[in-house]
Amino acid sequence: MLQQQQGAKKRHQSAPRLRRKNKNVGVVALWNENPAIMNMIVGLVVILIVCGGGLLFELSREQKLQQQQQEKVAKRRIRVKQEVPRPMIKGVSQPQQVASFPHFVPKIPYMPIFASIPNEVQLAAQTADGSHPTLAGIVSILSRFLRELNDANQILIKDGQVSADLAMQTFFRVANEYIRPFENQFRGRSLFPIREDESVFLSLAAYREHLLADTLTYAYKQAKHPEKLYVGAVVQNCFGRVNEDGTIDPSGTPCKTGLQVTGTNAQGRDQVLMSAAPADKNGIDDFCSTDFGRPICDNGQIRVLYVDSSASLGPAMARYHASKLWGGETYFVQCDSHLQFAEHWEDKYIQEIKITRNYPKSVLSSYPPGFQGHSEDATVHESNGARLCRCETKEEPNPVIRINSGAGYIGNETRPTQIPFIAAGFFFARSEFLIDVPFDPFLPWCFMGEEIALSIRAWTSGWDIYAPRKNLIAHQYRPGRLGLPKFWESVNQYWHRPGISNRITGMVVRRVKHMVGYPDSSRAKLEESNQEVVLMDIDQYSMGNERSWQEYMDFAQMHIDHEKEVIACSNTIPWCNHGEKD
Repeated sequence: MLQQQQGAKKRHQSAPRLRRKNKNVGVVALWNENPAIMNMIVGLVVILIVCGGGLLFELSREQKLQQQQQEKVAKRRIRVKQEVPRPMIKGVSQPQQVASFPHFVPKIPYMPIFASIPNEVQLAAQTADGSHPTLAGIVSILSRFLRELNDANQILIKDGQVSADLAMQTFFRVANEYIRPFENQFRGRSLFPIREDESVFLSLAAYREHLLADTLTYAYKQAKHPEKLYVGAVVQNCFGRVNEDGTIDPSGTPCKTGLQVTGTNAQGRDQVLMSAAPADKNGIDDFCSTDFGRPICDNGQIRVLYVDSSASLGPAMARYHASKLWGGETYFVQCDSHLQFAEHWEDKYIQEIKITRNYPKSVLSSYPPGFQGHSEDATVHESNGARLCRCETKEEPNPVIRINSGAGYIGNETRPTQIPFIAAGFFFARSEFLIDVPFDPFLPWCFMGEEIALSIRAWTSGWDIYAPRKNLIAHQYRPGRLGLPKFWESVNQYWHRPGISNRITGMVVRRVKHMVGYPDSSRAKLEESNQEVVLMDIDQYSMGNERSWQEYMDFAQMHIDHEKEVIACSNTIPWCNHGEKD
């Protein structure tokens, strides 16, 4: 019996080995009998393993990118050490609740022009020292700066001491007193907490603009969420004849048109002149006096800084001023003030920027297509967007890099692709952009150069630039000499010196060229010509520290032409035109 039990135990222990052996023998036999089928099965298994691993890797990569993006946004929020916006209250409109936040009180008056703000001295002081910044305080600081600068300039004009050097020295002296301390107080941080409510701030610099009211109307009527759209407009108009006591008389024809062709001379060349003209239309008043616009303006969604056109400091400074009317909105949009819009334009741009690879540090930018004339139905019909893939340096009095459009999208792209340039006439970004790439307050009377400066500063600060796949806005492009005023014409009139605009611009554009890397605008060269004043705080409005100048030069396919002492551009950038970088 014992022997039988031991024998059974041995058989029980050995059975699994026999079964495994038989199983292995069966597989080998099957392989030998059907090698082609078995090789195909093994191949499919290998493919599934490889593809599955690749898919898991890609999903892991996407999750990691999303996590990094969320961490970037979270870090931005931590950097803002100011009051947190209150949560929305049911039954109260979004604009009404936003208007009650501390930095919106008191409300900036949108009319009348140059309206005084109660307690403006105190508001300006509390904003400048950072103890209680408000939009009203910012407008007070900027208005005081513009008044003091104009008074100082009028002394130069009255004494007959007008020159480009003195004009520039006077600007930087007054800016040092009013603008520089304000800028230093908020260096590297947000003026106000950024609201995560998908709100949009639209920055508009309007120089004697007759289409401003239309632009505001189109922007709000076509918006998906007009209650979340806020506008900061710098209105530079000829409001009328300025009397000695500072009052304005709009009667008669106190203004002038721009240069317009009135005929030909004896040699057959165009004859141009300026004509007397009535005071400019105030687009803010026109918009806010309509049944559609009045509630928007009364809700505090239109913020305005008025500037007399004769004292205009040019588009770069106007855009700086407009950026300071931002009140904590989620997104920042800069564009011109003669536009039309597609249906739900702002929501579509939000969705577009969110699918870019580098979001939230992404910028959408393009040169919009043009429109002509005026139409009651000004809805933009969407078309394929174009990429900013070209640049050049033209032979002109103050040569500096200009950018231009290249190839367009085909229409089947799944996400926006990268470009190397930002257009000043339209770009869209999250408002953290204002922290990383604050607008330069020291570019007076500057018309050319702001785009390449903005592009290289943003990119080296870690912001990738993308062309939107669809055109959602249209721009009125205006041929010269049709009588529409240009700011450089007012500069010559203001100083009573023909041609002084080019001389002043020639000085300030060297600030841009110094930052971009032009050999003829090095610090040593500027010191030799006694123009180093234009480099005030240049390090604060120059390259970022996430990517280098040389990396941008390689990225944009630019290099220094030492013989001509200019930055040489590639007329076309293949990777950009082909959409190779996403």
